[in-house]
Amino acid sequence: MRSTLPAERECYNVSTYGVTRGDGMNRKTAKSRSRRLDRTRTELAEFLHSRRSRITPEEVGLQASGRRRTPGLRREEVAAMAGVGITWYTWLEQGRDIGVSSEFLDDLCKVLKLDSAERRHLYMLAQKRPPKELSQVACTVPAVIRDMLFRLPDNPAFVLNSRWDVLAWNSAGDKLFGFSDQPQGARNMLWMTFADERLRARLSPWEEQARSLLTSFKRDFVQSPQDAELIRLTENLSSINGTFRTWWKQPDIDGKCNGKRTFTLDRLGEVTLSHVTMTFGSDRQLRLVYYTSLDEAMKPFTEWLRSDK
Repeated sequence: MRSTLPAERECYNVSTYGVTRGDGMNRKTAKSRSRRLDRTRTELAEFLHSRRSRITPEEVGLQASGRRRTPGLRREEVAAMAGVGITWYTWLEQGRDIGVSSEFLDDLCKVLKLDSAERRHLYMLAQKRPPKELSQVACTVPAVIRDMLFRLPDNPAFVLNSRWDVLAWNSAGDKLFGFSDQPQGARNMLWMTFADERLRARLSPWEEQARSLLTSFKRDFVQSPQDAELIRLTENLSSINGTFRTWWKQPDIDGKCNGKRTFTLDRLGEVTLSHVTMTFGSDRQLRLVYYTSLDEAMKPFTEWLRSDK
């Protein structure tokens, strides 16, 4: 009979880890597989118990009330902080035949203060597969990329991370976008698109360009929806810009990027540039954005870049 699970959290299901004989599976193979599953569940139970025992109540903001028979956190404390019922968590730590979700495992990792190696080990024991790695936002640009930027004086180029922070740029990129005029905390492509009046005046037409950029940003945002800095960025923009606030709430703003961007520049008028984005780095978090003109407009644009005004 299928067990009744607690209602506190719908993050698990009764697993069908029990072995059934399929076509071609002999009794010896089935018994061997069953022993492996039993061993894994036992290792999971021992691992959880050992990690629970090393955490003191004070480390997680709890008051140690009364004398404890065993060191560490109680099962009911871990269950409460992880958002599940005590009965279900007890089954898990006893090695019962139940399944768990990735969401719950990540919450459990936080409660038990597991490092990346322990997190991976927990996933392998509980789900028989490694977890999705938690990426770190890149903030350092390799020297070879900085050298490349320096060697492209007549083509605007800059480097973004996954939060759209502008980490490095060349002189042409600075002339076109004005990165060096921005405070460090405001050197963010999304922020500048909606909050920098000079860039807003240069993007032509602004609404079309801004929709295109916001669409691209939304695709990145869904990859890290819990990133506190990304959330703060969108909240701040929503508080100061009504257009952003309206567009951000829309599920689809239909702003497709066609690889071209038009700028209205002093003394030059409208110039359309082609652009391409190349990702690099071990985790492909950094992006080099490169602009160029593929027609006769390149010569006057280059002269504009080199001018002092």
